[in-house]
Parts: sequence; structure tokens; C-alpha cells
Amino acid sequence: MKLCIPIAENQALNSIVYEHFGSAPFFMLVDSETLVVELLNNHDEHHVHGACNPLKALAGRAVDAVIVGGIGAGAIRGLRSAGITVYHSPAQTVVKAVAQFKAGSLPELDVQHACGGHSAGGDCHH
Repeated sequence: MKLCIPIAENQALNSIVYEHFGSAPFFMLVDSETLVVELLNNHDEHHVHGACNPLKALAGRAVDAVIVGGIGAGAIRGLRSAGITVYHSPAQTVVKAVAQFKAGSLPELDVQHACGGHSAGGDCHH
């Protein structure tokens, strides 16, 4: 599966998972089977708070699932309407988040689990 994980800085599989999907500077696209990674700029990083367009952020790239520390309700709705499943991971690194995904231990997120806001640094208030 093609996974998308928000990050702040490219450290390949050791990248730290960014706390909030919409304001992440980059996304790490990871093939869950081969662990081949690809860096993608967030094409909607500077959106108005609450108006994230997740498909614009992903620049039309096809992904099967997004793994996040936090995400807003609008982004969840947008991703789910495109058939993309959203999972929550408390993991600190991309490689640990992928391992949790492969183990089947990540809960799926829905709008009732969305962030209630975030600070200028991207920290979510779950």
C-alpha cells in the first residue's frame, strides 16, 4: 500500500512524524511492502486554518492511506471522500508508524477524532 505520512524534515524512514497533517511542510510517501520512500512538498501548506484541501496538498498523488498524529475534520472528510483511509499513530518516526500500520495496530480516524486547532508550531490540540 502507498502510505502518506506528514513530516517536517526529510530524514527518510527516520523522519519525525509531524503533529498536524495540513500544516506539515512535507509528506513522506512510503510503499508499506518495499519501504521505498518519496518526498512530496505539501502543496497546500499555507491554507487558511480550517480550510485544508488534502487532495491539493497531495498534488493529485494516489495514496491508499494517510497516517497522522493529528488532522482537522475537513481534511478527514476530503481524504475519505477520495477513498483514502486516515489512521492515527503516536509513533515518532516514519519507520515506526509504518511498522504499526503493518501490525494492524493503528485506529482509523473519523471527524469526531479531529484536531480542535493547532499552534503556530503545528502542535495539535486533540
